[in-house]
Amino acid sequence: MKHFRRISFVVFIVLLSMASANAQTVKKDYLSDYEADKIRDAETPNERIKLFVQFADERLKKFQYELDHPSASRHSEMLNYLMNSYIGCVDDASDLIQEGIEKQQNVRAGVDLMANKAKEFLETLKKISADAKEIDIYKLNLDDAIEGTQDAINDAEKAKKSVAPPPTRRKN
Repeated sequence: MKHFRRISFVVFIVLLSMASANAQTVKKDYLSDYEADKIRDAETPNERIKLFVQFADERLKKFQYELDHPSASRHSEMLNYLMNSYIGCVDDASDLIQEGIEKQQNVRAGVDLMANKAKEFLETLKKISADAKEIDIYKLNLDDAIEGTQDAINDAEKAKKSVAPPPTRRKN
């Protein structure tokens, strides 16, 4: 009987620790602690969308820099990490737009920002693809990024139609 209690207690502790681990907020592996804090501290969906778009822009610029100035070690890992990070930021911004629409929140500014910046991102990605500098290293991630950016553009265009227009003041 004592043995059964000990085993039950251990199982209970393990289940409790698993439940508490799942209840904690999942940190995105491509965001630094500082960036994750900024996202968490943003008060509105528009602010969060703006931050994710800003982080995506930074990742793309760092990617281009890494292509032009290869690091001595872990060059291919860095290129793939930056492209995956870019994809994650764009996907998260797009997800926030969809969530904002579903919850009928005011995400018009975020939608407009995403529509404009995603077009710029797509041009940059296509230029990287056309230049094909060391493309064998990151080709799959680049293709995913192009596809994800096109999806984000399409989602933003659809969202523009479904988001209520900004209020207009009437003159009497």
